[in-house]
Amino acid sequence: MGFFRKTKDIITLFHKASSPGSKRVATLLKQVQVEAAEKDLRPEFDLEVTEQPPTLDQVKTILDYVGQPGISLVIKGATSENEALQKFKQSADSFQKPLVVDWANGKAHVGENESEILKMLNALPKK
Repeated sequence: MGFFRKTKDIITLFHKASSPGSKRVATLLKQVQVEAAEKDLRPEFDLEVTEQPPTLDQVKTILDYVGQPGISLVIKGATSENEALQKFKQSADSFQKPLVVDWANGKAHVGENESEILKMLNALPKK
């Protein structure tokens, strides 16, 4: 009888390389990932950094994660999920970066607030 090890959670950073704030978030996530592996202070995770916009399905999921108050933070100028999806379809540039997503635990954070990002990562469940 074997045991099954749970796979690491995937954290995605939708990144804008020309943004100093996005660069800081990428550096923070990479540091936290290394610390998690070395010091076992928090659960390990796989980090995906992409400059590509999310898919429409990913945007829908992210909007679910942030809820009504976060819609305008994810899609610039949107006040509802339908409006956000329409704006995104018209221009992927309406999607705000940096945006960090914890797919396994249903959380997303827009912007470069390091303490909020760390709070999200510290809440990852232990394996």
